[in-house]
Amino acid sequence: MSDDVFRLPDVGEGLIEADIVVWKVRVGDHVALNQPVVDIETAKAVVELPSPFAGVVTALHATEGETLAVGAPLLSVTADPSAQEVQQAVLIGYGVTNDDAPVVGRRRRASLRASATPPTSAVRAAPPVRFVAKTLGVDLASVRPTGRDGIITREDVEQSLHPMVTTERGAFDSTAWFMGGPLASWHDGPFEERRRVRGVAKVMAESMTLSATTIPQAAAFKRVDVTATMRFLARAKADPTYADVRLSPLTVVALAFCDAIRTYPAINSIFDDAANEVVLHRSIGLGIAAATPRGLVVPVMRGADQLDTRGMGLALSALVSEARAGTTTPAAMTGATVTITNVGPFGIDTAVALLPPGTSAILCVGAVAPTPWVVDGALAIRDVVELSLTFDHRHIDGALASAVLAHVASFLHDAPLD
Repeated sequence: MSDDVFRLPDVGEGLIEADIVVWKVRVGDHVALNQPVVDIETAKAVVELPSPFAGVVTALHATEGETLAVGAPLLSVTADPSAQEVQQAVLIGYGVTNDDAPVVGRRRRASLRASATPPTSAVRAAPPVRFVAKTLGVDLASVRPTGRDGIITREDVEQSLHPMVTTERGAFDSTAWFMGGPLASWHDGPFEERRRVRGVAKVMAESMTLSATTIPQAAAFKRVDVTATMRFLARAKADPTYADVRLSPLTVVALAFCDAIRTYPAINSIFDDAANEVVLHRSIGLGIAAATPRGLVVPVMRGADQLDTRGMGLALSALVSEARAGTTTPAAMTGATVTITNVGPFGIDTAVALLPPGTSAILCVGAVAPTPWVVDGALAIRDVVELSLTFDHRHIDGALASAVLAHVASFLHDAPLD
């Protein structure tokens, strides 16, 4: 009997390759239809692939960490003659369906799945979190879960190894991670170390190279008294309207940026090189740059211009949480027209951010800090932040960019949200 070969599918992103993160089966294991067999990392996300065949695994055609091209053999399975399921193909790489199978078949598949799953499967954790635990050598059974319904998060794994990995402001400690993996200290690491550029790191390198070499960019800067914004956030903590919403300065910055774009819609335009046209959008795809252990990811909030304060707070919390947990889907990282990057949590005053290709502007937000400031002719201590706006200078001039940045500053100064 010939083997069925499961080939690496295109998981719907138009990508040409993926890295093998972790195998969930070994040669000799019995797999059921739709049973997860491997986690792969594409340029955008970690994806769990289920088996489209039932039977015994006879070969794994790649090792963990290896890069495979789409269409390359992934694993081979010898069909189980005793299996009663009728295989009906669906989207390649995403298993099979059997709507007419008896209930007992589903029970049988469940029992097979349970028997082939490692003992740590009793612990509730997403595949990317399991990968982090494996990389760090952490036994998930020893980790205290803090996620909803007892789910172990990436932060739980990191905290079990190094309690200071997460700072009080919520950003992971970048000294403990590099190129998507744990990083030894200066004294503990090897004299020389090489790391492959792949996954998120590879995409970031390609995007930033493209940005720096093909897009003429300019930047504008503005220091802003945001005392009114910080007072609003303090009041919001006691407001029942926001009881279940985590509001932050970034929430107000996002609202201010959207308000500025509605006022100056030309900033929300994209330069189409192929057509030699500028495309203006009247819907905002707001990218939020998030530093994660896998690297920099930019999930996109579609229709951000339609959100009020509460909606913006909920959307931002969801985007950042998913990014740090490694569960952001590839589709969620497309469609950005403008971007916000926040260096404030790292204690940085400001930065000149490179423009993500396919967008028109990126707003960089620094740390909010008490600062001597002149108010009505007298010196006072105010909460101040520095903003920078990098823009595509092919079609956006300094006057437009300055007007947008000034509008953002005015919004943050006045905080018209109550």
